[in-house]
Amino acid sequence: MTAPVFREFLEQNPDVEIIMVSRSNFEALFADIPNVIFKGVNLDDYKGIFGLTRLANELINEFHPDLIANLHDVIRTKILDKIYTRKGLKVFKINKEKEEKEDLTNIWNLDKVQLKKTVERYADVFREMGFKVELSHTLRPKATEKSGIGLAPFAQHKGKMLPLEKSYELVKILSQKYHVYFFGGGKAEVETLQQWEMEIPNTQSLAGKLTLTEELEKISQLELMISMDSANMHLASLMGTRCISVWGQTHPYAGFLGFGQSEEDVVQVKDLTCRPCSVFGDKECFRGDWACLEELDIQNIIDKINKV
Repeated sequence: MTAPVFREFLEQNPDVEIIMVSRSNFEALFADIPNVIFKGVNLDDYKGIFGLTRLANELINEFHPDLIANLHDVIRTKILDKIYTRKGLKVFKINKEKEEKEDLTNIWNLDKVQLKKTVERYADVFREMGFKVELSHTLRPKATEKSGIGLAPFAQHKGKMLPLEKSYELVKILSQKYHVYFFGGGKAEVETLQQWEMEIPNTQSLAGKLTLTEELEKISQLELMISMDSANMHLASLMGTRCISVWGQTHPYAGFLGFGQSEEDVVQVKDLTCRPCSVFGDKECFRGDWACLEELDIQNIIDKINKV
């Protein structure tokens, strides 16, 4: 979610350079953004306080940063913050508003409100540094010719994922009109999607076959992506592709709707007062019946596609 923020921030502040430090496998997400230098690291090489101190020293010696932006604010980056501060660097970090999110996911709270979008929280870090940045919240298509529908039916947690039998039925309907491409990763997902490809005409599984760069390129060429509240929604945003997103335990109110995606393309069961009960979809169902996903009608997804 940081990549589209970086792009617009740097367009408005062209004299700034960002050194993005993250896991090496994320490099493709920032490959075409001017003034971003990606520094990939293997975190297993920097374990513990001594390892993180070594990482901080290496980054300072290599890049000589003027300011530090902590856009993650987890234990590892909190430790790095203290190291940088001791070395005289100014550190600015994201405000996650954890208390507000806890209140939002309290099932007894009937007054649910929209929290600040996460991309605006990233932008706030740069604003706190003294820079001006206004986010457009609009998609920027990377490809001029688009065809086919992408489907990413899996998510990291059950609370985010439409039951597979519903996704399967959805594909059977969509494949009568569109060529459907499947996206996923991991052995079990690859096997499932390969089976779907064999059983449903006019479909193709890309799971496990593409590099991240190739996957991004394919997503850019799609007419539409259908995704759970998962990484694929954000990949679609990055490539300027419209995404219909499915939400169960989670809710766009927590601020994680894909950059530039329309709230009109959100699919969710709206009349459940217990939603959202989780920010990340990793909790057990309070009711025990997973109504937020089991009661979701795939016709709602089809209707949104047909509105265009």
